[in-house]
Amino acid sequence: MQIFPSSNIRKPQADYIFSTMVDKKRIVVLTGAGISAESGIKTFRDSNGLWENHDIMEVASPEGWAKNPELVLRFYNARRQQLKEVKPNAAHYALVELESKYDVQIITQNVDDLHERAGSSNVLHLHGELKKVRSVTNSKLIVETEDDIQIGDVASDGGQLRPHIVWFGESVPMILPAAELASTADIFLIIGTSLVVYPAAGLVEYVPYQSPVYVIDPKRPSISGVSQVKFITERGTIGVPQLVKKLLKEA
Repeated sequence: MQIFPSSNIRKPQADYIFSTMVDKKRIVVLTGAGISAESGIKTFRDSNGLWENHDIMEVASPEGWAKNPELVLRFYNARRQQLKEVKPNAAHYALVELESKYDVQIITQNVDDLHERAGSSNVLHLHGELKKVRSVTNSKLIVETEDDIQIGDVASDGGQLRPHIVWFGESVPMILPAAELASTADIFLIIGTSLVVYPAAGLVEYVPYQSPVYVIDPKRPSISGVSQVKFITERGTIGVPQLVKKLLKEA
């Protein structure tokens, strides 16, 4: 993944502009693996760099794909099937409640669809989506699927289908629209992320100086350069509903 310079921020393309609700304050939410872990989705950081007993670079890098594409496809097929067995949790549903009084925009580092299944209206996936695959020869040729993908399954252009996932060493196409969203936040929430994976961790630098930032995570990640930061040292299923209740009263 590549770190982006602050001087390189530009307006997002029209396809990625979220509607502005002038009568409501905007809450921008950055979510990480912690919020999905409470639904039963494992992350590679749980086991010393292993993800479901695989070295992360074997299944989440261009080099791993080049070396053993069958392994990579099997790995993501299993993750896609696991996704059918889990459900959104209280943190996901609480964020949906905020939409009754706020313009809520979610930026997630997660590749699952739990925010959407909970009912969130606006979700930007930084690192791709499990339920999408794309052509190896055209990154914009994206196909939605809930089925397994095998070697020999190709897109309409004849290119082998690969996971629509941002792997280590690849650029993050959605980081510019995400930075633009962060720069419009009246309130910024950070939920279940260690703030060590870039460029996602750098998004907080684009939050307006006067906007309050709430960090919900039992491990209290390090954060700097923010004038108004409040920590809620709870897991998401406890801390998010608590904060949502407070924000709804203040709206």
